[in-house]
Amino acid sequence: MNVVILQPSYIPWRGYFDQIRRADLFIFYDDIQYDKHGWRNRNQIKTHQGKQWLTIPVHSKGATQGALVKDIRIDWSKPWARSHLKALTVSYSKAPCFKEYLPLLNDLYQRSDEFLADFTVESSILLARTLGFNSTEFIRSSKLTDITGRKADRVINVLKQVGATHYICGPSASSYMEPEKFDAAGITFEYINYNYPEYSQMYPPYDPYISILDLIFMTGNEASGYFDI
Repeated sequence: MNVVILQPSYIPWRGYFDQIRRADLFIFYDDIQYDKHGWRNRNQIKTHQGKQWLTIPVHSKGATQGALVKDIRIDWSKPWARSHLKALTVSYSKAPCFKEYLPLLNDLYQRSDEFLADFTVESSILLARTLGFNSTEFIRSSKLTDITGRKADRVINVLKQVGATHYICGPSASSYMEPEKFDAAGITFEYINYNYPEYSQMYPPYDPYISILDLIFMTGNEASGYFDI
C-alpha cells in the first residue's frame, strides 16, 4: 500500500495534490509541532500586481507555545474568509473556469471551523475530489494510537500502524530519512520529482509554486492532466 504523510496545509500547491494522487492512503500529519512560518495557514495566489499571500489568522498564544498542528485555533475576530474570497474573485474573475468553481469557493469560505486543521484538512479533501482523485483514502495521524519516536522513527511507526509497504515523499524529506531503518521495517520509499507541465496563467511570468486554485481556475476539468509530463 502506497502511503503519504504530510502536514495539513492551506490551499496547497500542485505538488501536494500530486502526492494525494499517488497515495492509496494519505495521512494528514496533524499531531506534530505547529510551524508558525510554514504553509499550515497560508499560501500564495497570482494577481496583476504579483504574488499575494492569503493567510488565515490564528490565535498567537497557542501558536507560540509549541502547540500541535491539530490544536491551533482560527482567529475569527478578523473577516479573513471574506477577504480571501474577495481576493480570489478579483484576481481570477476573468479566468476561463472561475465561474464554474465559484460555488465551491463559496462553500469553502462559509465554513466556520474552530480549529485550523479541521478547515485545511476538509478543504484539501474537497479540492482533491474536485481534481478527480477519488480513490485515495484519508486519515489524520492524531487518530492513530501509541505512535512514538522522532523524525524517521516516528514516520516508520505511523507507516507500520497503517500497514504501509511503500512511502512516497517529497525531496525535502531527505533531511530526516534513514534508509536502513526503512529497509529493516520492510518499507520501500521514493522521492517525488516535482516536474510538471506548464499551463496558461493569467499574469506572466509562469510560476509553478502557487496554490492549486490557480490550476483549477485556468484549466477546469482538465486540471488532472497537468500532473505528468
